[in-house]
Amino acid sequence: MSMNIIVAGATGKTGSHVVKNLIDQGHEATALVRESSDTSDLPEGTHLRHGDLTDLSGDVCQGMDVVVFAAGSGGDTDVEMTDKVDRDGAKRLTDLAAAAGVKRFVMLSSVGADQENPSGDLAHYLKAKHAADEHLKASGLTYAILRPVALTDDPRSDNVILGDGVDTSAEASRRDVADVLTDAAISGQYDGMALNMQST
Repeated sequence: MSMNIIVAGATGKTGSHVVKNLIDQGHEATALVRESSDTSDLPEGTHLRHGDLTDLSGDVCQGMDVVVFAAGSGGDTDVEMTDKVDRDGAKRLTDLAAAAGVKRFVMLSSVGADQENPSGDLAHYLKAKHAADEHLKASGLTYAILRPVALTDDPRSDNVILGDGVDTSAEASRRDVADVLTDAAISGQYDGMALNMQST
């Protein structure tokens, strides 16, 4: 059965693969994009819904069965933008999804986001992701949270490790990540789970 699925971060390197997967598998994919976003690489058949994660309107999730959050502020953004997108934007989208009666919310997080007080260069980013993940868990929504290791632009490997066996120093192909996000959105096989992930 075809589902209506909205993807935040749809023009990003991972999100664009998710959109393509969804359309290839016969679903209605809607890209949540800013007015200024370059949508030229999105596949034919992609629906557009305009919205900015730093200032979302209340109806952004209306009519959707599933929400996929594959957005990110980017590695070069400052602390303020990380909070606005990765924490507050994700939390707001979660709340709007719950209010709209969305059936499932799939969150692209990061390895290390299970820690409440992480350390290191990515500490602030991981704190933001942790807050977003915990907010989703408490929302009452059916959820799946994927926490990949360092992302690469390598080809699809068709072989991933999920869960406790993941080597946190390994890498994950964005195409593999997109495949798991797509499976999570469509099948529900990861409902209620927060899983680390790597490619092999």
